[in-house]
Amino acid sequence: MASPEKKAFALRLDPALWEAIERLAAQELRSSNAQIEYLLREALAKRGIKPEASEPARRGRPPIK
Repeated sequence: MASPEKKAFALRLDPALWEAIERLAAQELRSSNAQIEYLLREALAKRGIKPEASEPARRGRPPIK
């Protein structure tokens, strides 16, 4: 179940993209949902956008700055 402070929404993905996300998530010991959030934060950071983090990064990974 989603955390109360997180926004839930439907996301349609190409099946091949979903499979790639699932494989990467398994390699990095994350859920698919956490992997998508991580990739979105990483993409924003590359563009110089720093969203306010509501909770610290999990699995010992530092937050994106």
